[in-house]
Amino acid sequence: MAVARTVPNVRPADTARRLTWQEILKARWAYFFIAPFYLSYAIFGLYPLLFSIYLALSDFKGLGTIRFVGLDNFRRLALDRVFWQSMENGVLLFILYVPVMLFLSLVLAVLLNSGRVRGFRFFRTLIFVPYITNMVAAGFTFKILLAKTNGLVNIALGLLSIPPVPWLEDVWAARISLSLLIIWAWLGYNMVIMLAGLQTIPADLTEAARVDGANSRQAFFHVTVPLMRPVILFCAVMSTIGSFGLFTEVLTLTGGGPMNATITPIIRIYGVAFGSLQFGYASAMAYTFAAIIFMLTILQYRFFGREG
Repeated sequence: MAVARTVPNVRPADTARRLTWQEILKARWAYFFIAPFYLSYAIFGLYPLLFSIYLALSDFKGLGTIRFVGLDNFRRLALDRVFWQSMENGVLLFILYVPVMLFLSLVLAVLLNSGRVRGFRFFRTLIFVPYITNMVAAGFTFKILLAKTNGLVNIALGLLSIPPVPWLEDVWAARISLSLLIIWAWLGYNMVIMLAGLQTIPADLTEAARVDGANSRQAFFHVTVPLMRPVILFCAVMSTIGSFGLFTEVLTLTGGGPMNATITPIIRIYGVAFGSLQFGYASAMAYTFAAIIFMLTILQYRFFGREG
């Protein structure tokens, strides 16, 4: 007579859980060695992010208790004229320097990629050097050069019988001066990115266009530029973020003046947080600023990143 064996009732979920823990135990040393990264990220990345969300809804001076105020910081921000002027300054700076910088970086990349320039590596390095130059030193140097009295630029203009220009005292002159500094500092960075993009374009496409009767200018605008659109879009998006996030350049050259004409959102947030010790209000500014930049980035990809 056969004896019936009872099969233990093991649920699939229990089996999967047991296998998961067995796999974790088997790879315990791998998890042990990557654990420091996740711990440091949780302490220095995730926790500050979550805490800043709470601060945006609170009133905190750095010491004492944190008082929850709800959306009062955002209501106050809606009436903050300096913050919204800083956002406007970011748009104006974008218009002043980004088109010029992207065009020059593309032209320089095309020239260096053409093979007609001798000393390709030397000129590439020479143009890229300002990007790795200390920006504090560069800002103070530009400030000395553009000084209204005894500035080298105004001295040169005086030799041409042109009256001194208040480069750092006039609203629009200060914005143009800041734009020149940014172009000088970031032209090489964008040129290297453009150059990398150009080197991925097959030379056969340009040669085919010339065989079909296109000249160099037509081949550039109808073949090279369309194929470079993803790279140009990337540089434009990064420059958009950079225009609103300028800090060192502004702080060393203009300090945000005159009359807040060159102040940027980051300068404003920094001043409120560490100048006035209003950490809750500064957190609300930071999240509003991040949301606006995110929407601008999406719009750029939506309207300029489409094919055709």
